[in-house]
Amino acid sequence: MKNTEQPKAVLVLFGSTGDLAKRKLFPSIYNLYQKRNLSEQFAVVGLGRREWTDDILQEHVRASIHEEVNDATADIETFVSHFTYMPFDVTNKESYTRLKNKLAGLDDEYHIPGNRIFYMAMAPEFFGTIAESLKSEGVTNTKGWSRLVIEKPFGHDLSSAKKLNGEIRQAFAEDEIYRIDHYLGKEMVQNIQVIRFANAMFEPLWNNRNISNIQVTSSEKLGVEGRGGYYEKSGALRDMVQNHMLQMVSLLAMDIPLRLTTDDIRAEKIKVLRALRSVEGERASTDAVRAQYGKGQLDGKEVPGYLSEENVDPHSKTETYVAAKLMIDNHTWAGVPFFIRTGKRMGVKSTKIVVQFKELPLNLYAKEGATSGPNLLIIHIQPDEGITIVLNGKKIGSAETTPVDLEYRHGTTDRVNTPEAYERLLYDCMVGDATNFAHWDEVSLSWAFVDALSEAWEHSDKPLASYESGSMGPREADQLLDKDGFHWWPVEDV
Repeated sequence: MKNTEQPKAVLVLFGSTGDLAKRKLFPSIYNLYQKRNLSEQFAVVGLGRREWTDDILQEHVRASIHEEVNDATADIETFVSHFTYMPFDVTNKESYTRLKNKLAGLDDEYHIPGNRIFYMAMAPEFFGTIAESLKSEGVTNTKGWSRLVIEKPFGHDLSSAKKLNGEIRQAFAEDEIYRIDHYLGKEMVQNIQVIRFANAMFEPLWNNRNISNIQVTSSEKLGVEGRGGYYEKSGALRDMVQNHMLQMVSLLAMDIPLRLTTDDIRAEKIKVLRALRSVEGERASTDAVRAQYGKGQLDGKEVPGYLSEENVDPHSKTETYVAAKLMIDNHTWAGVPFFIRTGKRMGVKSTKIVVQFKELPLNLYAKEGATSGPNLLIIHIQPDEGITIVLNGKKIGSAETTPVDLEYRHGTTDRVNTPEAYERLLYDCMVGDATNFAHWDEVSLSWAFVDALSEAWEHSDKPLASYESGSMGPREADQLLDKDGFHWWPVEDV
């Protein structure tokens, strides 16, 4: 990440004693500091219910950096001196008064011009309360700017999202709200626009005349890992499809914007979500699959099924896997299915996009026994990062054709300098670039899509499918593509 601007701000971290702060936020802030994307004119105020002190918080920051950052240097002590802690009760107005005074002191100490970021790394039920109190108690009344960063989930359906948004908008304008989706900070997700709009070999072909289907896979090997209580309320549909999956689809399907500005890019993504055909009624059974993992083997070990997990109802109908056929009803994409699948306890950890181009109407080399196939563009998002183009070439010593892979993968050198998604997004927020954060229109449209599918499933008598842990999902997901003459490309091989 090469940036010249060094933002000056106080980061107020609600939930500083939690796991997200330890694993992601502290190391990301340190990386920004180490790379000189932060000057000495910054401070971090950690808030939480625990009776910690500055020393305790700073020790946790040190431990986090040593655990998560490979090349930590001797400037750690200077870095952690910028951290301070306050025990905080989000429902107590006096806490906000003390915070206001604390921030004023830090502005003076570090010569910060009143710029403040309020980061909600905590339970979402308090987001509205905090936002309203920050305004009513004058904490956001500053000569600089104020920004609010919100982690998902942003509501649990459209109705609750609207209520939460209404509460937050009482205190912050839309351009001050940064709804974070860490997928949008991943290097290869951001590369989607560059691949499409900076290459003459792709942009003219990026339409329904040349592409037969697009597949987006996000699979995890982990189960619910002790988060059964949370997952019972969300499921894969709300946890992954409403945000990560639909965001990637919108980036893949958006038209080229007039300019690479936040407003222009967001406008094109919103058009895609508005054109997304609702999966409801009978289509919820024919064009979508929900499933739950059973017991099985993973990495040579026996693992339990979802119903045996901690804090999970033994009769639960919560889905841990979703596959769906998405159709975008506009001129560019009419007739092209976007197949998505996401699930837990699957055979591989992988996030990949496979763009399958249409085959030639008359392939002179297509004959019985030939091994040629469609051209593919594969975008590897995680755990590896890179691009693969699959072409047809001549098999050596034979007249037959064979698929040829042209690969670019980030090597070790590149990986060292690849910003962690949170690092990139934190910096974007500090400099006021909201391009890779979700606008309210994106959130509301995606919730409307998810709500329609969820409601159709609730009224369906079709049983929940199941899949063995360590597999790549249920056979019903394969049948979803079979009907259109396609198949899932194996993400573990490509």
